[in-house]
Amino acid sequence: MKISTKGRYGLRAVVDLAVYSEKTPVSLSSISKRQNISVSYLEQLIPKLRRAGIVESVRGANGGYRLCISPAEISIGAILRALEGEIRTVDCPKEPGEETHCISSDRCVTKFVWEKINDSINDTIDYIFLSELAEKAKQTMPEETQKI
Repeated sequence: MKISTKGRYGLRAVVDLAVYSEKTPVSLSSISKRQNISVSYLEQLIPKLRRAGIVESVRGANGGYRLCISPAEISIGAILRALEGEIRTVDCPKEPGEETHCISSDRCVTKFVWEKINDSINDTIDYIFLSELAEKAKQTMPEETQKI
């Protein structure tokens, strides 16, 4: 399993919003400059985050984007799933009743391994919250970046 640029860049954009949109909405161009992500790519990511209820747009002269809820309530798993879909190493360990791509799923002993890996990954990303990453970002950003 590999997280695509959608997940990696989208997570960076949401961390940026957590850091910079506390007082006023943030423009895509300012996120673009700070995170070195093109505005056109951000324009593809933001609608997915809006549909997931993570970000919202603010219209007007000082408009832009901000988080819908507190960073302490947004798990990294929610962000990654909004951008990537389900996070799985392989498609075979589906929930009971779901169809699978593997014809041997009902008798496959290796499925146990994939389920454990999937559970570990999902447990990890569901217990890291945006507030933790935002705090780390604030601690590590250069002073001149804070003003952009």
